[in-house]
Amino acid sequence: MGGMGEVCLSSGMRMPLVGMGTATFPLSPSVEMKEAILHAMELGYRHFDAAAVYNSEQILGEAIEEAMGRGIIHTRQQLFITSKLWCTDAHGHLVLPALHKSLQNLRLAYVDLYLIHFPASAKPGEIRITFDKDEIIPFDMESVWEAMEECQRFGLTKSIGVSNFSCKKLIRLLSTSKIPPAVNQVEMHALWQQKKLREFCMEKGIHVSAYSPLGGRDAPWGTNKVMECEVLKEIAKAKGKTVAQICLRWVYEQGVSLLVKSFNKERLRENLLIFDWALTEEESHKISLIPQAKGCLAELFVSDSGPYKSIEEFWDGEV
Repeated sequence: MGGMGEVCLSSGMRMPLVGMGTATFPLSPSVEMKEAILHAMELGYRHFDAAAVYNSEQILGEAIEEAMGRGIIHTRQQLFITSKLWCTDAHGHLVLPALHKSLQNLRLAYVDLYLIHFPASAKPGEIRITFDKDEIIPFDMESVWEAMEECQRFGLTKSIGVSNFSCKKLIRLLSTSKIPPAVNQVEMHALWQQKKLREFCMEKGIHVSAYSPLGGRDAPWGTNKVMECEVLKEIAKAKGKTVAQICLRWVYEQGVSLLVKSFNKERLRENLLIFDWALTEEESHKISLIPQAKGCLAELFVSDSGPYKSIEEFWDGEV
């Protein structure tokens, strides 16, 4: 785990700087997912990122059990497992039951990191990826976070954090929290560099973790623009690296952890070959000049009658 570097979170826990994501679209478990997780463990991946809405917790739990049985992993402490609270459970009284359900799925006594998936709530019920507009209701950040803090105090998670939070929402959260968020997991890649948010989080001691560092091509909102970017292609050619490796190395050099999602064995291996070389100052400068475009706009939480009337309001202008 130390080979790919770690970060010490504000909670005192150490998190590997490279992890494997488990979101596949459509969101459904598969034998292929389990085999990829086991192969990733053999390659040295130790951080695995799941979520209630991904339908990946059970498969990840089975893979962990099998890896322990086969001796790929010797102790639970070798792994760093992240999961997330979905919007239908983003209500103060439902947070603890939701985490208990995730732990049951994962076959674990605790997760290392538990995140609020989005700063949004939907009417309670079955976990679903789409909502009718009238199902989106106001998000009671304070009561949800209070329950997240309980999860950490009870030892059900070692650290707590958020995902898809803007600077403004983090300011509100920090103003009332007893335990500050250790992590903010957000979309970040060469075409959405999150400079303002990264600087704010660094100042507040919140670690930034990047999802979709290659543009999330298979996500409903994903884009091929990152992998097809001419600037990145030119740098890759000059360095004898893949475009993906340039993208991942750039994120890594920002002091941000990253989550890669591939079930392809060769790509899983290539994604780890980013540690023994570096981008030059000139290459980093070229990347900093790439025009910016956010991919995940979270339109499903926006409606004329809901708590968020526009995409700008949801992201507090950070789009």
